[in-house]
Amino acid sequence: MNNSAHILAKDNDGTPLWTFLREALKPKGKIFTPFNVVSIPIILLGLVIIIIRFAKGIGSVTNLTQEVPWGLWIGFDVVTGVAFAGGAYVITFMVYILNMKKYHSIVRVTVLNGFLAYVFYAGALLLDLGRPWNVINPIIGNSFGVSSVLFLVAWHFLLYMIAQLIEFSPAIAEWLGARRARKILSGMTIAAVIFGITLSTLHQSGLGALYLMAKEKIHPLWYSEFIPILFFVSSIFAGLSMVIFEGSISQKVFYHQINEKHHRAHNGILQGLAKICAIAMFAYFFLQLLVFVHGKRWIFIDSPMGYWYLTELLGFVLLPMMLFFYSYRKQNVFIIKLAAFITMLGIILNRLNVTVIGFRWDAANHYYPSWMEIVVTLTVIFIEIWIFRWIINRLPVLRDAPLWAQQIDSETKK
Repeated sequence: MNNSAHILAKDNDGTPLWTFLREALKPKGKIFTPFNVVSIPIILLGLVIIIIRFAKGIGSVTNLTQEVPWGLWIGFDVVTGVAFAGGAYVITFMVYILNMKKYHSIVRVTVLNGFLAYVFYAGALLLDLGRPWNVINPIIGNSFGVSSVLFLVAWHFLLYMIAQLIEFSPAIAEWLGARRARKILSGMTIAAVIFGITLSTLHQSGLGALYLMAKEKIHPLWYSEFIPILFFVSSIFAGLSMVIFEGSISQKVFYHQINEKHHRAHNGILQGLAKICAIAMFAYFFLQLLVFVHGKRWIFIDSPMGYWYLTELLGFVLLPMMLFFYSYRKQNVFIIKLAAFITMLGIILNRLNVTVIGFRWDAANHYYPSWMEIVVTLTVIFIEIWIFRWIINRLPVLRDAPLWAQQIDSETKK
């Protein structure tokens, strides 16, 4: 065992693997930071609420009912979160398929962000299921439910998480100093990327397809037979806006890990992403107009829900689209970041309008999330950020790969 451990970790100063991992688990940096002070109490409270949820049932901590069985945990944690994770399939497509090397420096951090999002938001599904132990049924063949869209989404989630793990695994091999494993895993990257892109495009639209079955429950301004297409197109600029937002924060928080070359290239990357966002948002806005006219929705505009719909479409789609166009032409990085932030708010608004606000909008007793649902949602987000930070501080995600890994890549290209 000891010899094997030394072989696995021989590039990490000959440290035995388990000793190496034990040292890696130790905290780094300051403990009493503003983020830690805010997040730790919320996480502890959220974990207590989760225990109560599994001990006493979902009704003990949520305002969900038989009429409204899906609420904040589905609408935000899953449907919105998966849209924000769309940056992974877009960036990998641009780098590995379109050969846009300009964006190669952000591939790993984007894939990591997407992978963690899927793991945590798929995990959040367990909280929302009345019988969470049945989540394994589509995988093992018990009550397959092959006629259900949920069966398709379940398998897409599972396979896509595996594909993203393979895409990110070379960074893990570099961290452990496993040269042979790194070489093998790097060779699997292209196949994993192609497989992952295919799955992601399908399940982004598949989440929208879930709501095709709720025609009588969703407000006509947000329901249409084109929800799957709208979900897919919006996931492009939603994911890239998250890349802009997360990348801008990482540039400051993890500044010491990024080399000078990548620092200089950051603004150029943001400008390129802004252009893509503007084009994708134009396509989305045009599709929304077609759906609006084709569905003769103007009869609903002169109402509170109609004004809310216009707020979403004009304030959180048209406005940031114009800001993206303007910022790209003027090369204004601040406006790019502002447009990305507004776009993210717009995606949250859109997904919640479909899944919560516009769902059973005419019911006598409308659903509102309980404070415990909100705390659990924040808990999921904060734990994800903690793990993201832990990985960034230890693995070669933002910083350069080890020299031996760069040499392997150079030899492979020859």
